[in-house]
Amino acid sequence: MSKRDAFGDDLNPKNQSDFASLFEQSLGNVGRKLSNGDKFAAEILSIGKEESFVGTATPQDAMILTQELLDEDKNLKYKVGDRIDVVVVNTKGGEVRVVRAGSKKASSDFDSLEDAYDMELPVEGRVTEVVNGGFRVNIQGKIAFCPVSQMDYRVTDHQFYIEKKFDFMITKFDPKGRNVVVSRRKLLDAQKIENEGFFLDKVQPGEILSGTISRLEKFGAFVTLDSGVEGLVHISEIGWSRLQDPSEAVSVGQAVSVKLLKAEEIDGRLKISLSIKQAGGEGDPWSKVPMNFPLGTTHKGTVEKKEVYGLFVNIGPGVTGLLPRAKWRDSTEAQAYEMKKRGDVIQVQIDEILFDQKKISLGLPVEVDDLAWKAAASAQSGFSNGIGGLADLMKKK
Repeated sequence: MSKRDAFGDDLNPKNQSDFASLFEQSLGNVGRKLSNGDKFAAEILSIGKEESFVGTATPQDAMILTQELLDEDKNLKYKVGDRIDVVVVNTKGGEVRVVRAGSKKASSDFDSLEDAYDMELPVEGRVTEVVNGGFRVNIQGKIAFCPVSQMDYRVTDHQFYIEKKFDFMITKFDPKGRNVVVSRRKLLDAQKIENEGFFLDKVQPGEILSGTISRLEKFGAFVTLDSGVEGLVHISEIGWSRLQDPSEAVSVGQAVSVKLLKAEEIDGRLKISLSIKQAGGEGDPWSKVPMNFPLGTTHKGTVEKKEVYGLFVNIGPGVTGLLPRAKWRDSTEAQAYEMKKRGDVIQVQIDEILFDQKKISLGLPVEVDDLAWKAAASAQSGFSNGIGGLADLMKKK
């Protein structure tokens, strides 16, 4: 049986070497003093109602406000033992105080913009006006410049930002205050990475989530989820009916429920695939096709697409069939086919259902009046033939 230490680890040379290394590192930190701006990964030691404490790899622990450990909904998102990136902001009075790296609550913990620049901490600023290439921002009485590309992911209306307050990161600082450049985008990027990390940890494919349509493209709709991350609903996943453009079914600012189909990291970026149609409770409309559209029945439909070989006709939500051009039999019908266009409403008949392939073959309904006319014409033709035959017989006699 091998000897084991107090922590249950084998006392082999490798473990002894690791322990020695850690011990030497701890001795190296004895007497070390932390300074404002020091950054390190700290382990959460305790969580209190107002204040919490983290380890510093020195004999002295550091205090962090518990509100720094809450999410946007004021819920605790860390636990004792978790490690977080922190920055030292105060060492006065024998107390070490830290904030989370990138924290938006740190602006009151430093004395000057130079401290904020050195410690890479956010500062609050008010956008005052639009200038060439960006915006002027008032930060603690000093005028800073924020390039358009650093204000947001996409700026469409410059005036939207005027007189609004945001948090910024100082990216360039002149001690004389003559050249201060700030970025809001850096904070947005940091928040996005954090949100994506929590999203991957907590949300599983198949879950139904809430969000808002943030923008539309030809290929689909982007949805900002309540968790702060953005996903894509491909145009084929917006509704059961075939769409030419997402704007036919949804609009920017619309609140939607979506189903998470897939979330994966590709080339360092999180790709989230969502579905609006699968988040509803009605299910696939094709499951009711045999009941709602029996063979031989006629229905009104809307032309969705016109091709050389026929018309695609929507006969119900998510149900589209093909009316072949060959079904337009005589010259009058052929001329009518040429005049048909997308959006026209026509009467069709269910000729064939290929359920497994989700295909319906449509035909032109046979009008009752047409049948009556053809029957009458046939009868009239028979009567005429009968009279003619009788006349011929009389002549022969």
